[in-house]
Amino acid sequence: MNLREELLRVYEDARSNRSSEDNETTDRAAAELFNAGTADRAKAVGDVAPVFSLPSATGETVTLSDLLEDGPVVLSFYRGSWCPYCNLELRALQANIMEFKARNARLVAISPQVPDESLSTAEKHSLTFDVLSDVGAIVSQSYGLSFVIPAELAALYERRGHDLIRRNGGDGRTLVIPATYVIRQSGSISWSFVDSDHTKRAEPRDLIAALDAIR
Repeated sequence: MNLREELLRVYEDARSNRSSEDNETTDRAAAELFNAGTADRAKAVGDVAPVFSLPSATGETVTLSDLLEDGPVVLSFYRGSWCPYCNLELRALQANIMEFKARNARLVAISPQVPDESLSTAEKHSLTFDVLSDVGAIVSQSYGLSFVIPAELAALYERRGHDLIRRNGGDGRTLVIPATYVIRQSGSISWSFVDSDHTKRAEPRDLIAALDAIR
């Protein structure tokens, strides 16, 4: 089963376990985000990747310039450890870590979560790549990926036990569109996957092919 199939299974299970009212709430929010065109304005192939300096799960400061010293960078933006689709994506990336290393590529993931939440994520999934905290979604905003969710969706997440105010350091309504970039050593974006539908993610095999294309 590839990542796309796993994501679809989780999506179908989620819808079957939610009330029709809750499904309508999520559908309205998804339509609103799509119609806003946020994904279309995000950084894309040919753009220069915005630089960043962010804390890792272990408290170290990680910069894009340092990551690019030895080769290209695979940069993944995810919503948080509370998101099952994100967890599937992170595990899929980890499963292919040796393929990235074989191509001298550094893999790094960024979310709006506080460092403690990032550490929990890294430990839970035995991640061996950097998981960075972008509290306030400042870096995500520079990539054109941050947005504010509707109040009714924030309330739904809270009812389902997702304390985003605590997880994200006080901001419970700013999330990011999941996105994955391949960044050349020159700093330009050579490949991107951006979709306002958070149930869809980049396939690791496509990332590996993108890395091979710039070798």
